[in-house]
Amino acid sequence: MIPAAAVPFPPWHPHLDVWGIIGALAVLYALSVRRERARRPGEQVVSPAQVRAFAGALGVMFLASDWPLHDVAEGYLYSAHMVQHLLLTMVVALLLLAGTPAWMARNILGRGRGLRAVRALSRPVTGLVQFNIILVLSHWPLVVEATVRHHPLHFVAHAVLLGSAVLMWMPVASPLPEIRRIQPPAQMLYLFLQTIVPTVPASFLTFNSHPLYKIYATFPRLWGISALTDQQTAGLIMKIVGGLYLWLIIAIVFFRWYDSEDRREKAEKASAGDVLHWHDVEQELLAPPSTR
Repeated sequence: MIPAAAVPFPPWHPHLDVWGIIGALAVLYALSVRRERARRPGEQVVSPAQVRAFAGALGVMFLASDWPLHDVAEGYLYSAHMVQHLLLTMVVALLLLAGTPAWMARNILGRGRGLRAVRALSRPVTGLVQFNIILVLSHWPLVVEATVRHHPLHFVAHAVLLGSAVLMWMPVASPLPEIRRIQPPAQMLYLFLQTIVPTVPASFLTFNSHPLYKIYATFPRLWGISALTDQQTAGLIMKIVGGLYLWLIIAIVFFRWYDSEDRREKAEKASAGDVLHWHDVEQELLAPPSTR
């Protein structure tokens, strides 16, 4: 094993494929918005919040896929690999949905088979099942070792994870009325269930007494972190950081729901007060002169 002091941090170098993909997505988004604005002059075809969300998605995607995180994940630490997965599935997927207006999603999916397939795969039960199957498979040692050894396969694995995560988030953040979001209480239950299955691979990673991924045991020990400590750290990141993130989203859903219910209740009370007020006025105007 190479001594920790002798292990240099991977030097900066651009991943041109990542720059190209993210740049292409940014250009396509801008061109789509420009064309829609030309087609519907005077209308707001995309909100500033949606633009910020899409830009945030691309920024986090860049962070997860370029130097230094990508280099550390592929040649040194499995825990960095885990951070990549969490950023893509928990943050990027949700921001992509938040940043995509309905008309753009409709243009991407069409109104035929694509829309029907996404609707079927993003139903709550189907969304949970497909995402967690892919999540568990992505931590299978054969898959991990294959993706680390072959860069194109690593790219494909990340694309599959991201696509699966987008489908999983649809019941909570769908931009399309054709694929309706479930009600807030159901959203909270749905996200709570999503915290359960990752406990299984996280437990294997955290409590195993030997490294599961032989390829990571052969890598130089950056910062002196042993392969077993690296693996256990990855398991803790998966369970604790991923779980806290989902609980944060649950809290946001709850407070937004509470706020909307509170506003609706106040509006109903105000409406009822107006009705009573006009009823009193009407009674006064229609009363016989002798009773006024």
